[in-house]
Amino acid sequence: MKSVARSLPLCLLSLTIASGAVRARDSGQELARETMPVVLSEVKPDYTPEAKKQGIQGNVELSVVVNDDGTVGEVKVSKSLDDKYGLDEQAMIAMKKWRFRPGTKDGKPVAVRVTVEMSFKLR
Repeated sequence: MKSVARSLPLCLLSLTIASGAVRARDSGQELARETMPVVLSEVKPDYTPEAKKQGIQGNVELSVVVNDDGTVGEVKVSKSLDDKYGLDEQAMIAMKKWRFRPGTKDGKPVAVRVTVEMSFKLR
């Protein structure tokens, strides 16, 4: 019997700035507190049949704006894995469906640009 390899895309989240960073404005003034967005729900990208057939594996790095309401705004590919067989596009489609607790500055929600890395691995 012929064995068929199953492919399951795996996603890894990597944010560019550490969560809960604290920074002083000026001496004598209170500290400005900044927090990074926190993932509430994520959607795994689909592997395209063409990419599976070609055996393409690796990472797509995305530059993502998390809006002040926790939705995903602008998504750009900053490090491509595959623009020929559709994995870059699938990563962007999945990313738009993620939801976050928004980042904050001085206790108020703000839009924040983060870097997200999605890994595609065939099993």
